[in-house]
Amino acid sequence: MFSENAYKVLNKRYFLRDDEGLVNEDIDGLFSRVAGCVAAVETRWGLSSEAISKLADTYKQFMISQQFMPNSPTLMNAGKEQGQLSACFVLPVPDNLEGIFETCKNAALIHKTGGGTGFSFSRIRPRNDRVAHSVGVASGPVSFMMVYDAATEAIRQGGTRRGANMGMLRIDHPDIEHFISAKRDTSKLNNFNISVAVTDKFMQAVKDDADFDLVHPSRLVDGQPEVMNTVRARELFDTIVQNAHATGEPGMVFIDRINQADPLVLTRDASGQVIYGTEDIEATNPCGEQPLGPGDACNLGSINLVKFLTGAATDGCGFADFDWPRLGEAIELAVRFLDDVIDANHYPFEFIRQATLNNRRIGLGLMGWAEALILMGIAYDSEAAIAKADELGVFFQETAHRASRALAAERGNFPNWQYSTWGSNGVPMRNATVTTIAPTGTISIIAGTSSGIEPLFAISYLRRVLGGMELLEVNPLFEQVAKDRGFYSEELMRAIASQGTLKHVPGVPEDIRGLWTCAHDIDYIWHVRMQAAFQKHIDNAVSKTINFPYEATTGQVRDAYMAAWDQGLKGITVYRDRSRSGQVLNIQKADDLPKKHRSAGRAGTVTSPQTRGALALALLPEAIAEDLSMRRICDELCPQCGAKAERFLKFEACRRCPSCGYTKC
Repeated sequence: MFSENAYKVLNKRYFLRDDEGLVNEDIDGLFSRVAGCVAAVETRWGLSSEAISKLADTYKQFMISQQFMPNSPTLMNAGKEQGQLSACFVLPVPDNLEGIFETCKNAALIHKTGGGTGFSFSRIRPRNDRVAHSVGVASGPVSFMMVYDAATEAIRQGGTRRGANMGMLRIDHPDIEHFISAKRDTSKLNNFNISVAVTDKFMQAVKDDADFDLVHPSRLVDGQPEVMNTVRARELFDTIVQNAHATGEPGMVFIDRINQADPLVLTRDASGQVIYGTEDIEATNPCGEQPLGPGDACNLGSINLVKFLTGAATDGCGFADFDWPRLGEAIELAVRFLDDVIDANHYPFEFIRQATLNNRRIGLGLMGWAEALILMGIAYDSEAAIAKADELGVFFQETAHRASRALAAERGNFPNWQYSTWGSNGVPMRNATVTTIAPTGTISIIAGTSSGIEPLFAISYLRRVLGGMELLEVNPLFEQVAKDRGFYSEELMRAIASQGTLKHVPGVPEDIRGLWTCAHDIDYIWHVRMQAAFQKHIDNAVSKTINFPYEATTGQVRDAYMAAWDQGLKGITVYRDRSRSGQVLNIQKADDLPKKHRSAGRAGTVTSPQTRGALALALLPEAIAEDLSMRRICDELCPQCGAKAERFLKFEACRRCPSCGYTKC
């Protein structure tokens, strides 16, 4: 059931190895190891050894059938001594040198185990601010982000991958303009995604075209934060838009909205006394889908929707709908699995263990949404797809919450329940939050499906293997449809590969063209609406890229950001194709290429540095290809063809395979 690509990924990153580095595990062994480790913790709930064995087999079949996959650290580390199983952590960054470097050290140790880290740098005093007991001045948040980035660069995550970080700064910090432009030079902060923590007050000021105060993070005047500068809100907003249009960053996180939805947010009365709550959320994990309080961690996993389709469509092609009862059973089992992971985990630090066990956050998500829609005959950019997302979201959320309540009845509420909105409303819950939609980059390859709730990125592409041989690769579902409908040909598939999508390829039936839409065929507002349709029913947040073609204007990016705010998103990330000067993969037609690159059918295809798991053939600008000092061969094997991959040091944290063109950033 596992594709060649899935096996290569598992072989490189997930299978255990002996002391000599040789693989000594196979697919059956991997999932047996993970299932046994996770199921074993249920001895504390009185399960017999026979029941534990049966549960382990159930968990194993759940994963090996590709119905569900936990996050990568669980697959990599479960069953190992001191195995760290969580995907993401948020670490507090205080405004003192000792604390800043203590957090940097902690992040390095987390990266070593395969986890990602998020930080808010908003507490750090601005550049040139006075430093107590010193004649010097502060260097500001961005300078310390550079330090963290350099530390991340030096740490290899358990021999499998480099660390990933999210850096955030509040919109009212005096250094916000410096932060917004920090990645305009794309040779810097390669190991960070950055997002602006935007407040309700700021967004209202943008709408009202009002002034907005930038305030000192800790200094007060007459009991109020000291105003360091006053700017026009729309001008600051446009600075964000212009940088996002140019490079894809920064994203925006609507931090007040996130805290309003957090069941553990600190809530105070009129006098300032805390009524309930334990945290103010300041940051998210690297991909933005998991807001966390300081020191908290989360375990993620995703249901493969393609495995839960049933019935024949009215035209006899494809499926009619989801098998709702069977999907419900899978959701319940996945919630139990993720709750068990919390207890099976070995935490890197005591303060993280305490925060995680007190809240017991889990993040169950979905993947395969694009392929499920296609199999049901529903176009991604349609009202029918939005309606189906809403229907699925309601079912998903209600079922997951019901499963957590059932576990609470068996095992007890999460320890901080009494301080939460769940407790104040008398609703039992085992987990403070239950649902999250993650990007599922690697685990969707293992599961053999499309990533998260993203649309397809490419349908057909050319892969160049060692020796210069070209292999035509086509989405297997599309290839079958083309053959069944009688329009398949090698020439057509090559034409599709040169474009990446069907939009401008003749010879494809109109109904197929409308159904098999890809990311750059879809207007940005449908991307936003799809994210919003799911966000309504998700406890945490949704990771999704709002894709734009190269020709998109800053006005369109601005409209997307405003639409995200108006439609209730918790955050937004945009990417305009080819907006980075060093983008490794591009949408290019053969006629657009220099003559020296047009021979042998060589063509560029569709993707971007922020599109996870996109498979494509790349053409590098001549200046980059010839400058060997700008790249190095990594010890990572390409998950597509097994060759060693290049990493272009000057252009973000991208890997590109020199043999087949696969990229991951």
